[in-house]
Amino acid sequence: MVISPPMSRGLRPSAAVTLPDQGRVLRAFGDEVVVHLSGEQTGGTLALCTLVSPPGGGPPVHYHTHEDESFLLQEGRVSFFLDGQWTEVPVGTTVFVPRTVVHSYKNHGDRPSRMLLTASPSGFEKFFARCADEFNKSGGPNIDRLVQIAGEHGIRFVD
Repeated sequence: MVISPPMSRGLRPSAAVTLPDQGRVLRAFGDEVVVHLSGEQTGGTLALCTLVSPPGGGPPVHYHTHEDESFLLQEGRVSFFLDGQWTEVPVGTTVFVPRTVVHSYKNHGDRPSRMLLTASPSGFEKFFARCADEFNKSGGPNIDRLVQIAGEHGIRFVD
């Protein structure tokens, strides 16, 4: 059950509670994203998600024009691509990536990795939901459509 209060004077919610195992589960790109707090719950200030990536998983190198991201590695072996190089980080590491900074991550372990992801302002969860819809289509996703969706959300892939 997700409990969200009514909007306070039409501006932003005063509080939001998502109980364990009640976040929206989305699957795309081989990853699973559990949305614990969405923009609808936070008045657009942020999205809070758990990101589970399989061994070898992780997105292409990219940057965001709309949101800053922070990651807290909770389980697994993960490397981040920042400042043009890959660096493996230990469990418990927090990484902040401001908008327009080129980045990526990769699960180097033999088990799924788990990270807490905050995107501010919100919007990442809408991007991932649209991609999940594309992945759920019979015949699989249309790659050109995924790139278009990313562009509409201010996400740019880097060669």
